[in-house]
Amino acid sequence: MKASTHALALIGALALAGTAQAQEFQPKEKGLLMLNVRATAISPTADDAITTAAGAPTGLHVDVGDDYKPSLGLSYFLTDHVAVEVIATTSQHTIKAQGPATDVTVHKTWVLPPVVSLQYHFAPAAKVSPYVGAGVNYMLFHSGKDQNGFKVELDDGFGYALQAGVDVAVKGPWSANLDVKKVFFETDAKINGGALKSKVKLDPWVLSVGFGYKF
Repeated sequence: MKASTHALALIGALALAGTAQAQEFQPKEKGLLMLNVRATAISPTADDAITTAAGAPTGLHVDVGDDYKPSLGLSYFLTDHVAVEVIATTSQHTIKAQGPATDVTVHKTWVLPPVVSLQYHFAPAAKVSPYVGAGVNYMLFHSGKDQNGFKVELDDGFGYALQAGVDVAVKGPWSANLDVKKVFFETDAKINGGALKSKVKLDPWVLSVGFGYKF
């Protein structure tokens, strides 16, 4: 993860530590709905080679920029310990071609990456309640804008995600939340009709901090 992501993690940890002494709170339980509103950092790890249509190396690689956006997560508890969460946000990313003497923006795109995960909550009745999860996501690229004379095509598709997080009770139905996801997704990128191409492993880290409300 990049420095900005580490900074957000530290801020989230400090915020959660400050709420750990909460007294009266609503525990997690079967049938409960929980809405989390979060500030989210999306940090792709793409660093893949750009080749010619025939597969010859160009000396260039793909760089995909970070973004920071609000996000929503809605969880439904099937049992006291098991929940299904749907996460929704949209983010914008700058795609560059980089090399020894090259650093040029080729495309900017919005991404809609909903994630559905099955979670296990270790201590649903405790004030500090960690969880892990795994699920699937779908990457939908939209509203893209080509840059500097390049034309870029990106394939939509399915990936999968791993998740870990913690809820800390504040008071009543309110809680603080820290959530980390690793999304695994690969897309085929074509530049200028396929004259250049890359198989891009986006594989973003998705780090979120925020507050939850139980219904």
